Amino acid sequence: MVDTGSFTRAAERLGITKTVVSQQVTRLEDELKTTLLMRTTRRVEPTEAGRLLHTRSVLILREAEDAFSEIGRSNAEPTGVLRIAAPNDYGASAIAPLAAAFSRRYPACQVDLRLSDARIDLIANQIDLSIRVGWLDDSNLQSRRIGSFRQYLVAAPDVAAMLRISDPDNLSSAPFIANAALREPIVWHFTKEDFDRTIRMRPALAIDSTPAVLAATLASAGLSVLPDFLIAGHVEAESLVCVLPEWSLPAGGIHVVYPTARFRPPKVTAFVTMLVDHVRKTEQPRSK
Repeated sequence: MVDTGSFTRAAERLGITKTVVSQQVTRLEDELKTTLLMRTTRRVEPTEAGRLLHTRSVLILREAEDAFSEIGRSNAEPTGVLRIAAPNDYGASAIAPLAAAFSRRYPACQVDLRLSDARIDLIANQIDLSIRVGWLDDSNLQSRRIGSFRQYLVAAPDVAAMLRISDPDNLSSAPFIANAALREPIVWHFTKEDFDRTIRMRPALAIDSTPAVLAATLASAGLSVLPDFLIAGHVEAESLVCVLPEWSLPAGGIHVVYPTARFRPPKVTAFVTMLVDHVRKTEQPRSK
C-alpha cells in the first residue's frame, strides 16, 4: 500500500482480494501493537512506524532476492573448492589428469585431490566425493558404480622367463609381491572355463602402496597382481608380461562414493560427468 497508495491497487498487484489485503494489514498492526497505515476516503498514507517498517522490509526483500540470485548462479556453474579422495594408483593414473582438465574447463572451481590407499572419513574431512576401486564395504554413504577393471598376474620379462609358470599350482613357491593395502593380499582365485583354483602366494615382499608394488615388479622382485589401468602401458612396452593369461582373476568395480545428501552441487556433478566419460572411453578398447 505504501507504493500503490490504495488497498485496491495493492490487491490487484498481488493478485488477491482487497479484503485479504486489509485483513493481513490489520493482523500485522495487532501483532506490532501500532498503526501502520492511515486510511482516508481518497488515499492510504503510512504512519512513521509504517514508513520505517516499509524501508526495512524493502532492504530485507532486496537482500533475499540477491541471495537467491547468487545461489542460482552458483548452481548453474561449478564454483568453490572440490575435494576429492582417491587411491594412490587410480588417483595418479586417472584422477589427477582429469582434475587438471576439470580446472582448465572450470577456472572458478579449485580441486583439492587427496591420494591415499587408506579410507578417508568423507564427513570429517569435508570430502565432496571419493573414488573407490575394488569392492565396496557396507556403508551409509551413497555410491555409484561407473566402471570396472580387470586384474592380471604380471612379472618383468626376466622373472617370467626364469619361473616358467604353466599352472596356478606352480605359484605357491614363486616369489610374490603382496599388496598390503588389500584385504587379502596373498590369496588369489584363478578361473579358466570350468576350472578354478585358490592359491596362497609366498610373499617375498609386502608393500602397502600399489604404485610401489608396480615399481618393485618392474625391478624384477617377483610376480604381482595389478589392475589393467596401471599396467596397460608397461605390457604394451613389454616391460611387463602377463603370466597365465588364459586364467582370469576377479574383476573389480570403479565407484564414486558421496556423503549422503539430497542434492549435489554443480562442481560434483560436472566432475562425475567428466569421469564417467573418461571411464567409458578407456573401457571401450578392452571390449573389442
